[in-house]
Amino acid sequence: MNFDEFTGELQHRLEFSDTGETVRAIRATLSTLGQRIPEGNAADLAASLPMEIKWYLTGPVDEHGQRFDWREFVARVSEIEGTDRSDAAYHAQVVVDFVETQVPASDFRQLRDQLPADENWGKLFEVVDAGGWGDAEEAQAGGGPQSGDDA
Repeated sequence: MNFDEFTGELQHRLEFSDTGETVRAIRATLSTLGQRIPEGNAADLAASLPMEIKWYLTGPVDEHGQRFDWREFVARVSEIEGTDRSDAAYHAQVVVDFVETQVPASDFRQLRDQLPADENWGKLFEVVDAGGWGDAEEAQAGGGPQSGDDA
């Protein structure tokens, strides 16, 4: 999959009107995730993604393996994306769900293993755990899965 296909699919899933919004959501999610997980894990996860997308996990990150919880993750994504925390949480869930479809299961499992459940990181995987975007979307009235009060 190339960059345009990747961003196009996420633009559709996020119901954004333009590519710029989509790229901001992807960049905010993946660069923040890259800060949280160890460098090697970020590189493994990025390896199967389009070149421009993999850069977000590895390129702009000054320090990998930082310790912060789900709330701090959402706050950072919200700030980078320029949206409220509830929307940022949902966008991150959708981005991570799509990434899950693009990477080897072992790399995604490694990601999950790096994020402790006792820090509410399970919320990042709510769309994945609901069966993925298509199934989760159908389970909701009026659109895709809603994140509720995640911030």
